[in-house]
Amino acid sequence: MGAAMRRIHVGNALSAFGLGFTVPYLYVYVAQVRGLGSMTAGLVLAVFAVAALIVLPFAGRAIVRRGPLPVLLIALVTAALGALSLGLSASAATVLLSAAALGAGQAVMQPALATMIVDCSTTETRSRAFAMQFFLQNLGLGVGGLIGGHLVDTTSASSFTLLFAIEAAMFLVLVAVMATVRVPRAPHVEAVPGQAAGGSWKQLLGNRAMVQLCVLGFVLFFACYGQFESGLSAYGVEAAGITTSALGTALAANTLMIVIAQFAVLKFVERRKRSRVIAAVGLIWAVAWAVAGYAGLGHGSQTMATAAFISTYALFGLGEAMLSPTLAPLVADLAPTGLAGQYNSAFALVKQLALAIGPAVGGPLGASLHAPYIVAFLFFSLGITVLAVRLGRQLTDVQNQPSLARSRVVTQGRTPADAVAAAEA
Repeated sequence: MGAAMRRIHVGNALSAFGLGFTVPYLYVYVAQVRGLGSMTAGLVLAVFAVAALIVLPFAGRAIVRRGPLPVLLIALVTAALGALSLGLSASAATVLLSAAALGAGQAVMQPALATMIVDCSTTETRSRAFAMQFFLQNLGLGVGGLIGGHLVDTTSASSFTLLFAIEAAMFLVLVAVMATVRVPRAPHVEAVPGQAAGGSWKQLLGNRAMVQLCVLGFVLFFACYGQFESGLSAYGVEAAGITTSALGTALAANTLMIVIAQFAVLKFVERRKRSRVIAAVGLIWAVAWAVAGYAGLGHGSQTMATAAFISTYALFGLGEAMLSPTLAPLVADLAPTGLAGQYNSAFALVKQLALAIGPAVGGPLGASLHAPYIVAFLFFSLGITVLAVRLGRQLTDVQNQPSLARSRVVTQGRTPADAVAAAEA
């Protein structure tokens, strides 16, 4: 890794560490510590999603026009102000406004950092760069949540103020770190007639492979991340009798699986077609939902049900480890020159939409309609496999399997630049 990439990865870890401090305790803070009730706490969580959906369409154009670094710095300062004001807020209005600022800043960070990784990597190194990003994000979230859990005190508002202040400080430290990054400037996209307003979005929607990837991404995030802390946890408690401590263990098993498996699966993933890797993830997640079905609908002991439920989260983690070096690099490879920021923002928008709809649909189903919930999401997982196979037909050979470009360098004796140019021609 170059110096720029090392700083970007440090930035990813710091931002995840700061988020881990507060995200697990946000509901308790608003509803109980500030005494604003469960409705306001629910609105705060909704505001995060709404803020992201509002700013992401504009973030893509800003990244394309101004570059990812200035957009990232503005997002970090906005998130820092939102976090600090959230820790000091005592009324519903100020809490919601602070959450909107924090949510908007966090949402814009994702495509900005992803675009910086794209600009600082090559087709050959991109999968490893995104795998490292995902690894550090999960490690930062886990460590931040662990430390935050020991600092927080539900009887003291000042302990939560400290948590949000630490989160704000992490964002400001990240500003200082990122300000020293020298990112290779992506080629500037000159304005052309008919593309002054929304032309890049029209171009994106005309890219069939990208549209299919966005549809696939929505189903992926809806069927996995959108269920972790809503439908699946509700199902575990209501149908499988899982205790809160066992639920925490399941979430820890998910993170642990990612940390252990991330680099173990990387070499396997790099040698396979991306569409087949995603298809395999769909099958793994189908098995995960089947195991979850046994946990809540089977007739085994409580110990077996708990073990099965924890295994479900671990299987989800294995799929996530396979996706991290696959999805984001594929988005970058589908983007025309200079439009990586636009494509990253579009994919982040799809993810946020899935994360907003997933809990709303999965929560009630998981809590009350146990068998239909499992069957529905088992079929969603199988749908991932079908969509991935269809996507593979829209990709070029090198887009689907970048290692082909490297193999052509060896077999034909070309320089890497020549081989890549030939593959893209």
